[in-house]
Amino acid sequence: MHQVFKRPVSLKDVQTHFCPGCHHGTIHRLVAEALDEFGLQQETIGIASIGCSVFLYYYFDIDVIETPHGRAPAVATGVKRARPDRFVFTYQGDGDLAAIGTAEIIHAANRGEHISVVFVNNTTYGMTGGQMAPTTLLGQRTSTSPTGRKPEVEGFPIRMAELLSGLDGVAFSARAAVNTPKNLMDAKKQIKKAFRYQGEGKGFSFVEVLAACPTNWGMNAIEANERVGREMCEYFKLGTFKNTAGL
Repeated sequence: MHQVFKRPVSLKDVQTHFCPGCHHGTIHRLVAEALDEFGLQQETIGIASIGCSVFLYYYFDIDVIETPHGRAPAVATGVKRARPDRFVFTYQGDGDLAAIGTAEIIHAANRGEHISVVFVNNTTYGMTGGQMAPTTLLGQRTSTSPTGRKPEVEGFPIRMAELLSGLDGVAFSARAAVNTPKNLMDAKKQIKKAFRYQGEGKGFSFVEVLAACPTNWGMNAIEANERVGREMCEYFKLGTFKNTAGL
C-alpha cells in the first residue's frame, strides 16, 4: 500500500494538548512540512515565545530556545548573529508579538535581521485567560473587554502584516489562514516563501496566520473555524503585503 500522508519528520510523535478546534496544531504541521521540504531539521533553532505558542519544544524535534514574554525577536537576533549558519525562526502569538513584544518585532524587522517569524493571530490572549489583545476585533468580548472592544476606549485592532511591510528591512510580509483547505495550502506556500527568503539571505520575513481559539471565544470548534472566515478575514485581509524578490 502506498502511503500518501504521514507525520513530518520535524514533528515529534506525541499527543496534542491543544483545545479541540485550536489551529496551533495545523500551523505546526505546516511549519514542520516546510522544514522537512527544505531539509532544515538538523540546522534549525526555533525561538518560542510565551503563551500557547511556547510549546514549540514539546512538539518540534528541533533545537528550541524559550524566551521571556515578547522577546523572541531579540533572542532570535542574537542566535542568528552568533550562528549565521543556522536557520532561525520565531513562533509567536498576538498577545506576545503585538503587545509586550511590539518594540522587539518592529526593531528586528527594521534592522532586516535574517530571521523568519510565524505570527499566530487568534485575537486573544489564549493561555492566560482570554484577555483583550492588540488584534482583538471591534465589538469582541473578552475577559478584559466584557462589553466588547470599543475604538474610542481601546483603539483599533492592529494589522501587523501591513504595519511591518512599511519597514525597509522587511523582505517579505504576508497574511494567511488555515480555516479552509484552499487557505491552508496558501498558508503553506507563504511559510515556505518566508523560509526560503532566509535561506537565500534576503532579509527579514514575516507570515501572519489567522487562527481560531474556541475556548476563549466561547464557541465550539465548527463555530470558531467559521468565525475566522466570516469576521477575521474581513478585517485582516489575506495576501502578500511585501515581496521584495517577487518569489
